[in-house]
Amino acid sequence: MTTDFSHHFSERARQMKASDVRELLKLLQMPDMISFAGGLPSAETFPVEIIKDIVKDVLERNGDQILQYGITEGYAPLRESIASRMASKGMDVTTDNILVVSGSQQVIDLAGKVFINPKDTIVVSAPTYLAALTGFNTYQASYEAIPIDDQNMRMDIFEERMKKLAGEGNHPKLVYVLPNFQNPSGVTMPTRNRKRLVDMASEYDFVILEDDPYGELRYVGDHLPALKTFDDEGRVIFTSTFSKVLAPGLRVGWAVADPGILKKMIIAKQSTDVCTSVLGQAIAHEYMVRKHMDRQIEHIKKVYGEKLRLMLDAMHEFVPDSIRWTKPEGGMFLWATLPDGMQSPDLLEKALKRKIAFVSGKAFFPNPSDGFSTMRLNFTYPSNEKITEGIRRLGEVIHGELGHR
Repeated sequence: MTTDFSHHFSERARQMKASDVRELLKLLQMPDMISFAGGLPSAETFPVEIIKDIVKDVLERNGDQILQYGITEGYAPLRESIASRMASKGMDVTTDNILVVSGSQQVIDLAGKVFINPKDTIVVSAPTYLAALTGFNTYQASYEAIPIDDQNMRMDIFEERMKKLAGEGNHPKLVYVLPNFQNPSGVTMPTRNRKRLVDMASEYDFVILEDDPYGELRYVGDHLPALKTFDDEGRVIFTSTFSKVLAPGLRVGWAVADPGILKKMIIAKQSTDVCTSVLGQAIAHEYMVRKHMDRQIEHIKKVYGEKLRLMLDAMHEFVPDSIRWTKPEGGMFLWATLPDGMQSPDLLEKALKRKIAFVSGKAFFPNPSDGFSTMRLNFTYPSNEKITEGIRRLGEVIHGELGHR
């Protein structure tokens, strides 16, 4: 007999729901399924032999420390390496600004703990990263959702909304952005908008959470400066991860923040997991100091750049012109918009019968009634052959839907 414990759950727990992506990831277990659903890196990019050598070396040299608990702030040598790399990208940073975390997803959770009271307004783009919404929902946030265009968050609408909220006495504490190759849309915020957003943080007294897991993965054009590089008041919390440039299984990321903010995040992290895996941190540190990181990033960019090209070519060849899609310059995702009247949940149901999976765009909007005519496609995980074949099948499904209208 199974006992129902739901009456014991907290109000927060009652509101928790499994994400659409997590449910679709179960389909990856089916060998004949072509999945564009997950945000998974390609396993062919994992530097397995390098990691083997590093693990052997660090355990032989310093195993008693590496296998022990660590301090919450993070493994000191790794914090120094991260601070040096962030400084090389234009940030005014020392190790006192660095917190090592169990994947950058943890920074989203810690920001929720530190900043969000129930019903507090936070600003996000629409669409935005699904797991950020899941994390903020845990703390019962309210949302001000700003539409995007091909330059990421619409700054004209953002400014209008901020003036309106200020006039109502409703000052958002936190603005969450993914400026580079945004998940789910793949679009990038231009430099002038980054500067303007940081200026407005001072003008309207809010904190920016700059989530940058994909910034190193640029395949076309020049790298753009992080919002954090324009921050002279400590209002930007920058976070990134080794998941996309080393391996996600290590669960190592970092935050760059003002020491006053970082102090509260450290206290919040202590009650969550005490510390990030010291072994994982030591691997990441050695990976950096042995100068594997930049070489590995170039390798990943070559692999993923080709995958993106294949997906864009296949979209042009097999998908009807009535479908619009983004042309990312990097990252892991492409975003498609369907014609009026066609809904992606219905399309997904038919695509699954053809062994094709994607994520309906509705999962990426804070308003549950939005996004039904959109979908996200991941190009980094499927093999090159499956990308072309999968888009061909998806195109056939879409053509079939258009033929029935």
